[in-house]
Amino acid sequence: MQRTRFGDMTCSIARTMDVIGEPWSPLILRDVWVGINRFDQLQADLGISSKVLTERLKWLVGQGVIERREYQERPRRFEYALTAKGSELCAVLMAMTAWGDKHLAGPEGVPVLLHHKTCGHHFDAEVRCSHCGEQLAGADVQPHPGPAQLAEA
Repeated sequence: MQRTRFGDMTCSIARTMDVIGEPWSPLILRDVWVGINRFDQLQADLGISSKVLTERLKWLVGQGVIERREYQERPRRFEYALTAKGSELCAVLMAMTAWGDKHLAGPEGVPVLLHHKTCGHHFDAEVRCSHCGEQLAGADVQPHPGPAQLAEA
């Protein structure tokens, strides 16, 4: 059975899921974001098979969210880094972290604290209206068809 190609849907959520919807992908992005960027380090941290890790890394490189950089010539060795596109995906990871911290943290507390380098404080990621600055939840938003949806009609 062929998997539905989410990238072909006229939906930004579906297209994003096409890039990072496989369960290992956000975890690989998280690790690269925090500086775990070599194959052996990623494999050890995630407990992932080398076959699956290789496939996911190739996919993420192909999607332009991480890049492969040579750090040693003999033998050739590579590490991975977020691209600008991948760095922007960290906002999605921060939103997932905030939701998980609020609804799934155990009695020990949250696993990590997010630290803003500019102001020096810990923070909770929030989604805010780019126009008025108000914090948003699903009930506060009404999606309307955009140009791509209208073009399909």
